Amino acid sequence: MEETCEIQKNIGLRGVTIADTKVGDVDGNAGRLIYRGYLITDLANKVSYEEVAHLLLREKLPDHNELASFNAQLVAERPIPPGVLAAMRAFPKTAVPMDVLQAGVALLAHYDPDLMDTSREANGRKAVRVVAKIPTVVAAWDRIRKGKEPLEPNPRLGHAANFLYMLYGKPATEEVAKYFDTAMVLHAEHGFNASTFAAREVASTRAHLYAAVSAAIGSLSGELHGGANARVMQMLLEIGTADKIESYVRTRLEAGEKIMGLGHAVYNVDDPRAHILAPMSKAVGQKSGQPQWYEMSRLLERTAKEVFHQLKGRDIPVNVDFYSASLYYAMGIPIDLFTPVFAMARVAGWTAHIIEEQFAEAAPKPMLYRPESEYVGHYCGPEVCSFLSIEER
Repeated sequence: MEETCEIQKNIGLRGVTIADTKVGDVDGNAGRLIYRGYLITDLANKVSYEEVAHLLLREKLPDHNELASFNAQLVAERPIPPGVLAAMRAFPKTAVPMDVLQAGVALLAHYDPDLMDTSREANGRKAVRVVAKIPTVVAAWDRIRKGKEPLEPNPRLGHAANFLYMLYGKPATEEVAKYFDTAMVLHAEHGFNASTFAAREVASTRAHLYAAVSAAIGSLSGELHGGANARVMQMLLEIGTADKIESYVRTRLEAGEKIMGLGHAVYNVDDPRAHILAPMSKAVGQKSGQPQWYEMSRLLERTAKEVFHQLKGRDIPVNVDFYSASLYYAMGIPIDLFTPVFAMARVAGWTAHIIEEQFAEAAPKPMLYRPESEYVGHYCGPEVCSFLSIEER
């Protein structure tokens, strides 16, 4: 008798393997994150974002000459076309930054000379362009909405430091630039998360790279995905002081509500990135005169874990959003730019996945994503409705 395997529905595809990948891997039980064979704990604080982008896009960590060449390509591609800036100036100043970024990426497609070239080489060039230009779009929008003139990228600064310069209007300290670079390394790739899946699904239709990246940005904008880091900071501001944490935690957890930044769709243990971000949050908070946000975060994590274990009898892991929130806030990054900053980093992973989706070497080749659904009927029942003309309705 033939056995059948029924896939459980409405669980967000959790536990369902849909493709092979060489880009990255998340081991939620062991708390391991891998970029093309390298543990994130071995990469963080040891390599630059540019090196990680090279690893993800070119499939190897670069040597000195390769890194110099790759850096030169990124620097050359940082400026955005005047037409994109003109369109952004016409947006309402109240526009949501993630929506502006999504629109900006779609607009960038019009100016790419390789747009309709579907070769792997052309897609590699497009990937470099979008990695280089997204920070310029984000920084330009923040200045435009504040009535300031966007700054030209500084070719003498690295990828992370240049963004902070364009955002602040002056160079960041070397320490802050280094911490921000590490944060970008930590956010560059994370397996088949919601936004990466969105990018690969669009890429499977053979849409161009900008369309796939734009779809990924739309997915990341949701509060359950990239928007979580902004909600962590809003939560800290809402609580206000450390003495209110236990009451806040108990009230929410006893009501069955979430504590933002705790719990994860994949990790059953702490997200390894959180333990790298936490000391950076502490250091920047102390230097900026805002140590309370790190201190509150640490107390909130400890309290929530204790209360959750009391209520549920199991542990709840801390994720990457929890300490990135207080880190970015102490750096002076506006809360509504937290998720665009996430996108700035993750675009290296997205574009690596897009290229893999369209140029996979393994057989069989990836197919157009086309899942099935189960129709459960309408108000007239599971069968088809009897049609009535408009006069009879």
